[in-house]
Amino acid sequence: MPHRPRIPSPGRRTVLRGSLLVPAAALPAAAASAPALALAGRPEAAWGVQVGSVTASSALVWVRSDRPARMLVETSATESFRRARSWYGPLIGPGSDFTGTTPLYGLPAGEQVHYRVTLADPGDPRRTGKPVYGTFRTAPARRRDGVRFLWSGDIAGQGWGINPDIGGYRVYEEMRRLDPDFFLCSGDTVYADGPLQPSVPLPDGRIWRNVMTEEKAKVAETLDEYRGNFRYNLLDRNFRRFNAQVPSVVQWDDHEVRNNWYPGQILDDARYTEKNVDILAARSARAFHEYFPVSTPHGSARRSRMYRVVHHGPLLDVFVLDMRSHRNRNSPNRQADDTTGILGAEQLRWLKRSLAESRAVWKVIAADMPLGLVVPDGATDFEAVAQGDPGAPLGRELQIAELLRFIKHRKVTGTLWLTADVHYTSAQHYAPEQAAFKDFAPFWEFVSGPLAAGGFPANALDGTFGPDRVFVRAPERANVSPMESPQFFGEVEIDGDSADLTVRLRAEGGAVLFTKVLRPGRTGQ
Repeated sequence: MPHRPRIPSPGRRTVLRGSLLVPAAALPAAAASAPALALAGRPEAAWGVQVGSVTASSALVWVRSDRPARMLVETSATESFRRARSWYGPLIGPGSDFTGTTPLYGLPAGEQVHYRVTLADPGDPRRTGKPVYGTFRTAPARRRDGVRFLWSGDIAGQGWGINPDIGGYRVYEEMRRLDPDFFLCSGDTVYADGPLQPSVPLPDGRIWRNVMTEEKAKVAETLDEYRGNFRYNLLDRNFRRFNAQVPSVVQWDDHEVRNNWYPGQILDDARYTEKNVDILAARSARAFHEYFPVSTPHGSARRSRMYRVVHHGPLLDVFVLDMRSHRNRNSPNRQADDTTGILGAEQLRWLKRSLAESRAVWKVIAADMPLGLVVPDGATDFEAVAQGDPGAPLGRELQIAELLRFIKHRKVTGTLWLTADVHYTSAQHYAPEQAAFKDFAPFWEFVSGPLAAGGFPANALDGTFGPDRVFVRAPERANVSPMESPQFFGEVEIDGDSADLTVRLRAEGGAVLFTKVLRPGRTGQ
């Protein structure tokens, strides 16, 4: 992208200053739990900073304090913070688990923004803690500037948490060095249902060691336990450094609450004293919004909803789906009539309307679950869209068929699907000539992950929408640890001149496993 005013390794000193406030493996034990209100001294922000909801002119800055504090933000075009602009943020306290966000407006489009967050004693504004630094790029206003972002998901799952022996979440440092415009986290941001053990023996005789906290020693049920799960990943130095440099677009899936959950579910799981999943989901959703800088719109009941569209300049719109909160119950998924599906009727109407209204060249549909991969839930039920029947659409496939038919007949171009969830990486091309359901335009689905969790063998394909697995890289056995198999993430780059979109499936260690170039305005590629 020759016209892109890209700054190599932007604000590196700034990012380092903001990320080295705590040891690499873990924070002090007092910081790993709820802040102690009686601590003397000045407010500290040892959990780092994050930025989300970035547009061409705005952003949302996040921080967490160790006690009640006033959040103050300064922004500048340079690391020296000459001619800095000040932003007076909220008073943060126990009601939000000492987290807070400050919105920034009137920012220049397509430019590097340096920021620092200072926490002040609410009773004495002169008593301030050490500033924490970060940087990000706003979305471009011009098509010629291009876009580049990463995506993946699945963090601290299957018993594999932060291992200090291998340097923690190493893949985050690798992704940070690629300096993307933003990171799309495709769900399973935490494993609230996956307790950790201090050590785990591996098949080759080595020992995996986990950094432990009280909240990660059992399944999460209370609000504080869910908060502790979201806080856990912030113990990792690589994770904090990444957050201080790369804005995030975050969605959720099942493990933020409990494996394979659906609305209305009553648990039959002895580990839980609270059996009502709707209560658990509400607690997790509150912690999710406290620990990520996410601006979500309001649903019909004035509750914040997870699905939304992120506009990132003229080239890209990202449609962030919620395939968890509005679905019907998991079942054999073979019903002949299904108006709820995996999205719910209201979200499907929103998605069709928003896709039709989009003027972006590329329309990325960020799905937290795959379309044509068979994901079982027990012996008879299914967790995702597909159920293994290669014939005409049934169950949740009916809703996806309706969406694909709409995209074709409304001539919505430039769609592709990105997902994670299944803990390997692959590329599927969907073509009507080899499908049972044929009334759709060909499209691609790319899968990546995990980032810090167990790896699993590839799932079977369902032939209803005609997927062809063009590429796959997956372990041969279940729950392979990050010490035994590389972690996976994907990269998307849109060229500002040609508008060509390049997808790269990457493995930890620097290898590019698969590359596909898509041309704008074409179908069947």
